[in-house]
This record gives sequence, C-alpha cells and structure tokens, in this order.
Amino acid sequence: MIGQIDVRPEKFKLMAEFQMKKKIIPSRRTAKITYAVRDVILLAEAAARQGKEMTYLNIGDPNIFDFKTSPEIIAAVHQAMLANRNGYAPSSGIEAAREAIRENSRRKGIGPIRDVFVTTGASEAIDICLTALLNPGDNVLIPAPGYPLYSAIIHKLEAEPRFYYLDEDNGWQPDLEDIASRIDDRTRGVVVINPNNPTGAVYREEVLRGIIKLARENDLLIFSDEIYDSLILDDGVKHIATASLDPEAAVITLNGLSKNYLAPGFRIGWGIASGAEELMGDYLEAVNKLLRARLSASHPVQWAIRPALEGVQDHLVEAREKLSRRRDITVEMLNAIDGISCVSPEGAFYAFPRLEIPGSDAEFVGELIKSTGVVVVPGSGFGQRPGTSHFRVVFLAPEEVLERAYRAIGRFMESYLAK
Repeated sequence: MIGQIDVRPEKFKLMAEFQMKKKIIPSRRTAKITYAVRDVILLAEAAARQGKEMTYLNIGDPNIFDFKTSPEIIAAVHQAMLANRNGYAPSSGIEAAREAIRENSRRKGIGPIRDVFVTTGASEAIDICLTALLNPGDNVLIPAPGYPLYSAIIHKLEAEPRFYYLDEDNGWQPDLEDIASRIDDRTRGVVVINPNNPTGAVYREEVLRGIIKLARENDLLIFSDEIYDSLILDDGVKHIATASLDPEAAVITLNGLSKNYLAPGFRIGWGIASGAEELMGDYLEAVNKLLRARLSASHPVQWAIRPALEGVQDHLVEAREKLSRRRDITVEMLNAIDGISCVSPEGAFYAFPRLEIPGSDAEFVGELIKSTGVVVVPGSGFGQRPGTSHFRVVFLAPEEVLERAYRAIGRFMESYLAK
C-alpha cells in the first residue's frame, strides 16, 4: 500500500480479469425470434438516409393512412379517464366489456362460452394462451404463410412451431392433408388465422370443419385468430367463426379493437374460450393464473369495447368500400407485371403476390427498397412452401399512392429480370 492506493499485484490481476469478462449473454430463447414486418424497417431507414422518397406498404396500421378511429369510442375512453377509471382493472377485464364480448360472440354463433378475458392487444392473448399450454419440446401447428408472432412466441417457450401449408392454387385455403401429416404425440394445438394475414384468404366452412375434426381426434386446442372478421371485401363471401361450428371443440377465439375498429394503438384485444367444460377447465385456470400475475389491460381503454361492439357500424361500410377498391387496384396492377402473380384476397388488407425471380425474395425486397423506396415485406418472413418466393403488400394507402408504388415495382421488376 502506498498512501491510499492499493498497488498489490493481485489487485491489478483482479482488475484485468474484470475488464476481460464476457458480455452478458442473452437467453437462447431469443435466438430464433424474428419479426419481418418491422425488421424490414432497417433497410427502409438506410434508403431514407440516402434521400429516397419512401412509400411504406409494410405495416397493417390503418391510422397512418386515411382511416380514423370512431369518435364514439374515443369519447368513451375520455369519459372513463375523467371518471377516474384510471386504476387497475380486474385481471380478466371489466365486466361491461366482457359482457359485450360475450353478446357479440353469441351473435356469431360461438358457444358455450367458458371464459372471456381482455388483454393488451390480441398479441398478449396469444402469448398468455400459448404459455399456458406449452412445455419445452411440444409443438403447435401454424399456417405458412401466417402471422410471424406465433412462431416467435413458440420459440420463446422452447417449443416447436410446426408449419402447415396453405394452398396457393386453391385460394390460399389450408391443406387438410398437410395438417394431418404433421400431427404427432407432442402436438398440442393448431392455429387458424381467418381471414389470413398475409394472404387475405377467408376460409370455407368445409375446411374449418376439417380442422375441427382433426383437432378433436387428436385432443388439440384450436387458436382461431379472427381479428379481421368484419373486413370481408366480397359480397358473396361470409366469414364463419370456427367455434360456431362445433360447441364441443376446444377453441380460443382471438379478436380485438385494432383492425375492425381502426384502433391498433389502443392495444386492446381479447380471448373467448369455448368448448366442452371437461376439456377446458384446467387449462383456463392456468390462463387465469397468468392473467392475474400481469395485473390487467389498460382500464380506461376497456370502456371503448362496449360502444365499439354495440354501436353504429357505419365505419365498416366505408372501410370495406375503400379496401375493396384498393384490393382491386393491387391485384390488377401486380398481375400485369411480368414475374408477379397475385391471388385476389377476400378479406383484411393484405396481398401475398408470388415472384418468379432468380435469387430469394429477401434479396428482391432489399433491392426494391433501395432502388424505389417502396417498402414491402419478404414472403420468407411469413413462411412459404420451399422453392417459392413471395412478398406481402399492405393496400391501406390511398389509390394514387398504390398506383404510383405498383408502377415503381413494375419498372424495378423489368430491370431486375434483365440482369
């Protein structure tokens, strides 16, 4: 020791060892988690820094375009805040909201309803319900193409997302034989996204009944994601709630305010549990344990649920009219481009065009963004049959924006194929 300074050799050794410590290692659960819809923004930001004029057709957020949340449901949230409904809500949600969800579900033919729970977006409902079901090494069947959140959560839980393929030649309907071939003794559930994100397919009754039959034969829980169920774009097409087809089947129906009610930033979703009581009892207690542990979804925003579900639905008429026109422009203009073919979506606001190109769709999308500023998402981010390439486009933007973007894609595709 010299004065107050410790100069012992072992002290320097300890300091050197501390400086050589490895970085904090993240959980292996995160290794396989990707989210292509937002990951592509990194490419877009690089293009924007180069001065490129950007056109974002990658995220399904109606409110960044010419769609507005109903004033009635905004007023309901405002009034709830003024009434000091700003504390914690019950873990499953306020009773006024849950009863409105029950009544809305009964009108769709869902029942018997075993439970209803309100969550921070449908995303939280998906996370909680999968967490309550899966052990490491289990698997869940999920559609390809399909919403990437499911595979991200399943990977987080150290389980296996097992993809079944939608049939592009049959309007992107689920392939029942493919589903059946992927079930084994570790399969715990099957995910149905109807209308589908990213293809916009609306599933036919016989297909849904086929999925229910497979689920019941193999003791599987069905997750029926129906968050776009009111955004059906063709007069001759009807959305059918999966749970309405068999009162005994174990189904969690997922929905929320984000899409049908043009309020994604409210972050309010819900789950509706239906099916035979002996099948669902223990599982729903596990779900409720997780609900209680995370306290509650936003209390004041839950007061928007009843006026949304029970109020005037005029906004849906306007939204469907806009989306139908924009869908038609999308399909017509993309199908006119050599190397691109597009099945016409029947619901939601996505299309999933096929590419006939050298190389991968990720490379194509990266070059497209850099060259044109048009931001779409590579199909590989949603899952697709091996040997095929696609991209997802969101057709929420006004007609003139879409037309400009598709002309840019056409010019880019011509040069891309000529290379």
